[in-house]
Amino acid sequence: MELQTLKITLNSHEDLPIFSRMSKKISIGLLFLLISAQLYIKPEAVNAQVQIPTSKSNNSQKICSTQLPSKINRIINSPQYRRSNWGILIKKLTGGQTLYSRNSEKYFTPASVTKLFTTSAALLALGKDYRIRTSIYQDGNGILRVVGRGDPSLTDKQLDILSQQLRQKGIRRINQLVADDSYFQGETVHPSWMWEDVQFYYGTHVNSLILNENASIVRLFPTSVGKPPQVKWDDPTEGFRWKLVNNTVTAPKNTRKYIEFNRDLKSATFRINGRIAVNSQPDVTAIAVFDPVEHFIRKFRASLLQEKISVGRTINGTGKNNQQEIAAVNSPSISELIKTTNVDSNNLFAEALLKTLAFKKTPKPNQSNQPTSVLGLEVLQDTLEKIGVDPKNYSLVDGSGLSRKNLISPQALVQLLQGMARVPQASIFYTSLPNAGKTGTVKSRFSNTAAEGIVLAKTGTMTGVVSLAGYVNVPNYQPIVFSILTNNSQNSARITRKAIDEIVVAIAQLRQC
Repeated sequence: MELQTLKITLNSHEDLPIFSRMSKKISIGLLFLLISAQLYIKPEAVNAQVQIPTSKSNNSQKICSTQLPSKINRIINSPQYRRSNWGILIKKLTGGQTLYSRNSEKYFTPASVTKLFTTSAALLALGKDYRIRTSIYQDGNGILRVVGRGDPSLTDKQLDILSQQLRQKGIRRINQLVADDSYFQGETVHPSWMWEDVQFYYGTHVNSLILNENASIVRLFPTSVGKPPQVKWDDPTEGFRWKLVNNTVTAPKNTRKYIEFNRDLKSATFRINGRIAVNSQPDVTAIAVFDPVEHFIRKFRASLLQEKISVGRTINGTGKNNQQEIAAVNSPSISELIKTTNVDSNNLFAEALLKTLAFKKTPKPNQSNQPTSVLGLEVLQDTLEKIGVDPKNYSLVDGSGLSRKNLISPQALVQLLQGMARVPQASIFYTSLPNAGKTGTVKSRFSNTAAEGIVLAKTGTMTGVVSLAGYVNVPNYQPIVFSILTNNSQNSARITRKAIDEIVVAIAQLRQC
């Protein structure tokens, strides 16, 4: 998927790069990320073979399946991991023989492996070619109404396309522009998300009119020693929307950088504290927009003016006359949306997909006021139960894994992965997963090991939680499905990942004995 405009990669907690202990950061490289997870994985729905490229590693060490339990136990029973809670289930994909199990039926906080549930349900229930449509309707008397349906991929480019379509229709004046944000019902920010998350881009609003992932990018440039750094917004108009409190200072050459960003949740106040060396590269972060509908209207109005379409009054409202559609844009297909969700661990995309699922369900009379996300979770559960995922094995409250109220057992993850290997859409699902040492959130893991290139797996990380679940296509053996979850760890995520990676490499070294 080629991105023509700025792309922000959303990740939950420590799935994202961390440049400072005090803030969740994004790298300049991620800001301009061109997403391409073009793994060729041929589906074999009948026998559930996961066709993943063979490892090119020179690592020739092999172990028998009977040796795997003792090897895993040595890893997780070492002193540095003894306070962590481990949940592990490893099975052969074909036949389902269990190779290792530890607390596999117990609940764990899953973090972003939750996205496996959301993307699987979206692919199965909505279909691989489904697209989310943003429409403009003509209500008469020069009133136009733009109706959002939660397309998380909508950018300035799509707004320009809508504006161009309106001009081609001969429209030169809009007396009233109505932004209809009513498609999704309920809270736009889940009430169980942590305060420190919702102020940043990866915990932003999930509403019906999403634009540029509901995030604003801000850069901090060092000036001269002792002077405040210069603050620049990628969108200059954003600077007029915020009250900036800049308590940073430019420090002497080679001073260690320490930057803390805080966005007020009750007012458009943005605070920056810390220091940045005079010879440092600009510091960059992205924060959640304060008012997503106002953000959308402001940007759309500017786009219309570029097409020489004047705009009178703009309001946030609703309407029921959706008969005269005069302009529209569609999102990429579900196949592309789930790829972005899983490869980049994109929270916003996951939550938008969950809410979109709700419209596959006809609400009962007593459900008319139910939040859209609640109805989406019901569709998710019904859909996944059909492929063998027991609803008693998990309990979800959101679609991204950002909430600590989500609970998933290793058994549920394995059931999900086994079920998705049997469906006709298996190859699309495989392609949506990060490839070890190659793409997404495991691009920097497993390089030069037996696991490189033969593991497709989804990561999950937040404070005290590290998880990984997916497939291993072991050469000269059988495809393996695995789920590994750790909770209540006092170790850093890096240290816990090291243990998990050792387990996955051991799986990749299996041989027939």
